[in-house]
Amino acid sequence: MAACAQNLTPMVAECGGKDAFIVAADADLDAAADAAAWGALSNGGQTCVGVERVYVAQEVYHTFLEKLTERAAAVRPGDDREADYGPMTMPGQAAVIERHIADALARGGRSVVGGIASIRRPFVGPVILADVPEESRAVTDETFGPTVTVTKVADVAEGVRLANASRYGLGATVFARNKKVAMDTARALKSGMTAINSVISFASVPALPFGGSGDSGFGRIHGADGLREFARPKSITRQRMKPMVNLTSFARTDQDMKKIMSLATVLHGRRYK
Repeated sequence: MAACAQNLTPMVAECGGKDAFIVAADADLDAAADAAAWGALSNGGQTCVGVERVYVAQEVYHTFLEKLTERAAAVRPGDDREADYGPMTMPGQAAVIERHIADALARGGRSVVGGIASIRRPFVGPVILADVPEESRAVTDETFGPTVTVTKVADVAEGVRLANASRYGLGATVFARNKKVAMDTARALKSGMTAINSVISFASVPALPFGGSGDSGFGRIHGADGLREFARPKSITRQRMKPMVNLTSFARTDQDMKKIMSLATVLHGRRYK
């Protein structure tokens, strides 16, 4: 950004996120748990639009957590063909993950799957954290690892409120059977992209713009909006008839000014003196 600023060069910035996953009381819990596991753990959690926070309606919280736990416990990192995902791509990422887990546990969170012991450099096993305070780094900062926090909320509205409290605004996910609830929730989430009853599916549609806001950056790639980011609009006017009022000339007369005042009165409902 500093280099571009030197020459006023426009740019697009996609800076990662802390994507939230909302589970409504009427959601298909098997599908939601499967999607949350994939969104949080695939690629070792090293996905800019990966799931990092899950907010679940209290009526289905325990059932959902059990289903997610079952799926996450069966996932294994490694460098063999049977492994589900590979190592951390950056040497320092394991240290970030360790700090976030430690901070969450120190603030009263509990480990449901894995924990500090899951970090076996360069690999990190799945980690599910519950009852993590919203001010912990595991909730506020991008972890970029195979970890996820699961939080019980009173309803979808509270989930949206907590999701929107983040300084990031990249992707999000909503699971709900009620179509209106799902769409209303998706619209209420402050994210550049939101998937309903699927995870990261917006990234598979080239026609859709991709990008975020806040600390997730600005601008868009893909789709018509993405093309517009790399173009600049140009406006052209052409006079096709003689204007009724000689407005843009120092040669305008008193009669021209009377016409202008009358036109302004008609357009704006106020007489100018």
